[in-house]
Amino acid sequence: MSTPHISANNGDIAKIVLMPGDPLRAKFIADNFLENPVLFNKVRNMFGYTGTYNGKRVSVMGSGMGIPSISLYAHELYSFYDVEEIIRIGSTGAFSADINIYDTILVTKAFSDSSYAYCKFKDPDHFMYPDPELNQKLRDAAARLGIKLIEGTIWSSDVFYYEKNVLDDVARTVKENDLVAAEMESFGLFATAKALGKKAACILTVSDNIVTHVETTSEERQKKLIDMMKVALEAVKGD
Repeated sequence: MSTPHISANNGDIAKIVLMPGDPLRAKFIADNFLENPVLFNKVRNMFGYTGTYNGKRVSVMGSGMGIPSISLYAHELYSFYDVEEIIRIGSTGAFSADINIYDTILVTKAFSDSSYAYCKFKDPDHFMYPDPELNQKLRDAAARLGIKLIEGTIWSSDVFYYEKNVLDDVARTVKENDLVAAEMESFGLFATAKALGKKAACILTVSDNIVTHVETTSEERQKKLIDMMKVALEAVKGD
């Protein structure tokens, strides 16, 4: 079978999918971490691969940018390909000067002012949550690898470039909700998993700091966000 956005056949995709935003990061993971990776999707260049990691079958696929994009792919993976778990592995901008480039964040809650959850299944909540068991697997994996995790609430925003006249509102939102970092996808992934009775989690690498203005390049975001990849794969291996 295939969907409008995924060209895979039944059985091509593993029960567990790691999902970076950038499809080139999916290719990097397949090329450098998976054994015998097979390309199962290239529709719209949203590359997806299935291989094994230490004997565990796992898939990795890009999600694109923003809540609508990741939610579309997550819905098709969960609903049409019998995927049970999706772990987003993405980049994020930190809201604190104490958080450094390449630090690893485990998302414990995602805030958004997006209407996605309400439009999808009439859930008015502006907070969505990862699966607690999947989060614990990520904690355990990080501990085994000696990788420090920062845990906290992130902001899944629909806006990347805010205009100056709303920056005070942005700062107030960050403070009121104790937000540690910003990205654009986790809320949609968690809401989709909640609606469909599936599991989701998110682990992020700090690619820029909104306070100090230190940032990484696009190439670094494709290839150097290694710790979160290792943690996610270690969690999958022990699943």
